Amino acid sequence: MGKSSNHYGNDIELGGGSSGSGLYPNMVGDPQLRWAFIRKVYSILTFQLLITVIVAAVFVFVPAIQAYFRANRMATMGFLIGACVAEFIVLLAMYFLKDRHPLNIFLLLLFTMCTSIMIGLVCMFASGRLVLQAAGVTVVVFLSLTMYTFWAAKKGKDFNFLGPFLFAAIITLSIFSIIQFFFPLGKTFTTLIAGIAVLIFCAFIIYDTDNIIKRFDYDDYVIASVDLYLDIINLFLYLLQIFSNLE
Repeated sequence: MGKSSNHYGNDIELGGGSSGSGLYPNMVGDPQLRWAFIRKVYSILTFQLLITVIVAAVFVFVPAIQAYFRANRMATMGFLIGACVAEFIVLLAMYFLKDRHPLNIFLLLLFTMCTSIMIGLVCMFASGRLVLQAAGVTVVVFLSLTMYTFWAAKKGKDFNFLGPFLFAAIITLSIFSIIQFFFPLGKTFTTLIAGIAVLIFCAFIIYDTDNIIKRFDYDDYVIASVDLYLDIINLFLYLLQIFSNLE
């Protein structure tokens, strides 16, 4: 599942610098506006995750839906591929139309629904215990890394240097995922790749959180929330893969 492209404002134009940044050095613009932006991002993120949990629960706990998809594997694969393609198309549209309100909110909702359907299908074919384990670890990791990033930003640390490394890492991970799709490489290798992917998306959580604190334009709340949402979703999926392989 891909990452969206970030669009950050110019620090100078936003009045960057440590002066007037309140609690956080290098927090650009007015502190009150920045905190309002941060609250909006995390509110949208909470809404996205709530939708995902509800949709996944429907796929997992409604017997008729389970029976249909378990009995029609080809339909399930087609549904999954269709949701993945739709997700990518909506993600591109959302990036280019991110400033077109309320169209950006509609696209955000559509993107979240596509992703939630994919998560629901994956969870439906996984053990309930493993899904809960992966979800629990994801929540703990995300909250821990978020608190660490806010603490580190308050101490003046900056994680913008991670950008080029994470870009290279996500390209490499995508290449291995394509190879694995066409030429299965075995459980040991996929577990190793999934472990590396977990570390990559942990770094993405830190990187994107740092950018939300310091660099995103105030109007980029949709893209900012999508970035964190994708970090969480990918972290969950790779943790689920690891737990499934180790069972």
